[in-house]
Amino acid sequence: MRFTSTPRGARLARRLAAHRLDTWGVPYGTDPHEEVVVVVGELAANAVRHGRVGGRGFHLRMEVTACPRTVRIEVTDTRGERTPPEPAQVRAPGAGDLGGRGLLLVAGLAARWGWYPRCDGPGKTVWAEDALPATGCGESATRA
Repeated sequence: MRFTSTPRGARLARRLAAHRLDTWGVPYGTDPHEEVVVVVGELAANAVRHGRVGGRGFHLRMEVTACPRTVRIEVTDTRGERTPPEPAQVRAPGAGDLGGRGLLLVAGLAARWGWYPRCDGPGKTVWAEDALPATGCGESATRA
C-alpha cells in the first residue's frame, strides 16, 4: 500500500500493519504483534525522514509465509542516494544524539534485515523478517 511521506503516512502504515497482523492471526497485545508493529513503524518513519522526495510517497508491503511462519516487511522509498548502513555497521548512538535508534531497534527485533536498490525506479527498499508463532503448516502465503 502507498502512503504519503509524512508523519501521518508513517502512522497510518503502522496502524494498517497492526490491523493486518491481527487479521492474519497474530493478535493485538502479543509480543510478536508488538515487535512487528515497532519494526514497521521504524521503517516507515525512516522512509519519511531519510527517503522523502517531494510529491512522492513510500510503499509498504507485508507478507506472511506458512512454513516456517515468517513475516516479511518491505518499505520502499524514492530516494536512492541516502542509503542505510549495512546491518553489521549499525551502532548505538552517543548519549547526546537525538536520533539514530530506529535501525538499532529493527536490528534487535527482527531476525534479519537489509536493503537493496529499487529495481523499477529511483530509491531503495529496506526489508526485515521475523518468525511468528507456528499455527500449522499447509497454509499459503498471505500478502498486503
